[in-house]
Parts: sequence; structure tokens; C-alpha cells
Amino acid sequence: MIQFKGFPARMQFTPVPNIVFSSLFPQITDIVELKVLFYIFELLYAKKGSLKFFTINELLALAGQTGGSELSHEKITGALQSLKKKEAIIHFPVTRNGEAEEIYFLNNQTNKLNLERIRKGEISLPELKPEKSVPAVLPEPSDIFSLYEQNIGMLTPLIADELKEAGKQYPESWIKDAIKEAVESNKRNWKYIAWILAHWSTEGKDNGAYRGNLKKNTDPDKYIRGKYGHMVQR
Repeated sequence: MIQFKGFPARMQFTPVPNIVFSSLFPQITDIVELKVLFYIFELLYAKKGSLKFFTINELLALAGQTGGSELSHEKITGALQSLKKKEAIIHFPVTRNGEAEEIYFLNNQTNKLNLERIRKGEISLPELKPEKSVPAVLPEPSDIFSLYEQNIGMLTPLIADELKEAGKQYPESWIKDAIKEAVESNKRNWKYIAWILAHWSTEGKDNGAYRGNLKKNTDPDKYIRGKYGHMVQR
């Protein structure tokens, strides 16, 4: 075991979502499960690209490199089973060179959408093939998601995250109305929908001036500079 001698002046950091501390930690009583959870975040943070997953062998290798060699395959498997029951991770059965294997993802909306696309063959995994009997891993149902797909276009993981974020900032009725406005204006894209929502949030939705203002040369930078500018610049 590596002896800890305090924190150095220069360190690397691994981000951990705040919800882990508020909702997941209180449910964890086993030290092995806690260690495995931290190893998972370290593994995933080091990976590049939008499709991030890990395997048991990667956890074993990382544990061995960082002084956690006491974590056997059996202990790690048990910890993963427990984290699955807590809905912290999702497992996905695949084959590698004809051999069965399990890969794991964090349980979030983006990964659920990606897993559905993998299952349908829309996304391929290098050297890995999904099991034929893989069950559907459906994202949470939402009328907004369906409305977007039916009227605007394919619901990508990025757009799904944007819609969820918008749902935290605006009433659902606003988002639905903004999608309808985009369709009527023949501007079927998320950037325009976000612009409408930002406009309503600053100018008022029902003041009767909205439609007229859209036809004028409104300064778009006004909304980019505003509170909701991070959504307009998508």
C-alpha cells in the first residue's frame, strides 16, 4: 500500500457530481463499494469522447496501480452489483472476439440514449458487439422529447440534456409553445427554440409584442450577453 504523506502543492483533480454526496453516499456502507465508486469516476474522467464506459478489468488495473490490490475480481463484481441496484450504473452485455463481457456506464439520460442507439446499431463500439438479447434501456419518457422529435428532428444526447436543462429554467408549457413557434416560423432547430425562451424570459411571453419583435432586427447579442446566453449559443 502506498503511504500517504499529505497533499502536494500541485495536484490533479477528478470531478465528482454533487448528487453523489447528497444522495448516493448516504446509501453506501461498504468501503469496497465506496472505493470502486471513486475508481469509476477516475476512469471515466480520463477517457476521451462522448461515449464513456468502463470494464471490470480496467477497475482491477487501476486498483493495482494505486495501491488497491486487495480489491479482487470478486469484490469488485460485488460492488458493481450493489451500485447497479442503487441505479448508479448501467451494465451492458457485449462480446469481444466471441467472448462474453460486461461494460458499464453511469446511469444518466445521455448514456441511456446512447445505449439505445448502440442496441439499434446506430452506434458501433470498436472490437465490441452487443449481445443479441440486450434489453432496451429506455430514457425517461417525456412529452417534450416526443414533441421535439416529431417536429424538429432527431433527439441526440446533447439535445436531450439541453431540453432537461431548459425544463429546470422554464415551465413545460413554454418549451412546448417555443417548439410550436419554431415550426410555424420554419426554423426547426434548438438554437432558435432557446432564443425564443430567452426572449420570453426577458421580454415577457404574453405581452403581445413577441411576434412583432421577431420580425424586427432585434440584436441577438442582447440575449447572448444575458442570463440565458449559454443556451442561445448552442
